[in-house]
Amino acid sequence: MENLELTARPKAVLFDMDGVLFDSMPNHAYAWSHAMTQFGLEMTAYEAYLHEGRTGSGTIDILTQRYWGRDATEEEIERIYAAKAELFNTLPEAKPMPGAFDALTAAKELGCKIVLVTGSAQVSLLERLEQHYPGFFREELMVTGFDVKYGKPHPEPYLMGLQKAGVKADEAIVVENAPLGVESAKGAGVFTIAANTGPLEDRILKDAGADVVVSGLMEVAQLLNN
Repeated sequence: MENLELTARPKAVLFDMDGVLFDSMPNHAYAWSHAMTQFGLEMTAYEAYLHEGRTGSGTIDILTQRYWGRDATEEEIERIYAAKAELFNTLPEAKPMPGAFDALTAAKELGCKIVLVTGSAQVSLLERLEQHYPGFFREELMVTGFDVKYGKPHPEPYLMGLQKAGVKADEAIVVENAPLGVESAKGAGVFTIAANTGPLEDRILKDAGADVVVSGLMEVAQLLNN
C-alpha cells in the first residue's frame, strides 16, 4: 500500500461517480458498444472505458469521424445518444461500488468537504446518491454533465469543483477511475488517486498522470485514513 505524500491535510475530496461511487461502467460500456451498431458505428466495451468521462457528443464524434469522416450533426447526436440511454435504462440498476461508503466516511472524518464531479447527465444515478450515501453530498457541491461546457479530459469540471468547494488545487484530492478523468484532475493541478475498478491496465491510469493507482475504493479509504 502506497502512502499519500501530501504537504498538508486536504480540505476537500472530489469524487467522480461512475466507476467510483457506483459500479455503473459495465452498463455504460454495454450500452455504448451495443447501441452504436444501430448506426453502423463500432465501439468495443473496452474502448468505452477509455472514453469514460467524455461528453456523449464528444464520444459520438470520435466514432463518426472514424466511420463517416465527419462530426455528427446535432440531430444525429440526439438520436444516437437517445438510443444509448434507452438501452442503458433497460439494464439492471448499478450497485454502489464496494468500499465507496468507507472512502466517503474517511473523507468526512478528515473534516473534508465532499464534492461530486461527474460527466454524467443520467438523472437516475444522481437521484440515488442520497439513497445510498445519505448526508455526504450537497447540491451546491456537485458538478455534473449539466454544468460544464467542455467536460473531461478538459480541466473545467475539476476547476469548477475546486471553485464550488472554495479550495485551492493543493488543498484537495481527487478520486477517479478513468484516464480522461485523471487527465482532467491533473490539468486542474490536483493530487489524484486512481481506483482501477475496470478492465484497463494500471499503466494507462499512470500514463494519464495519476499520483497513486489502487485496486478499489477500500484502498482509497485506507489511504485517507493513514
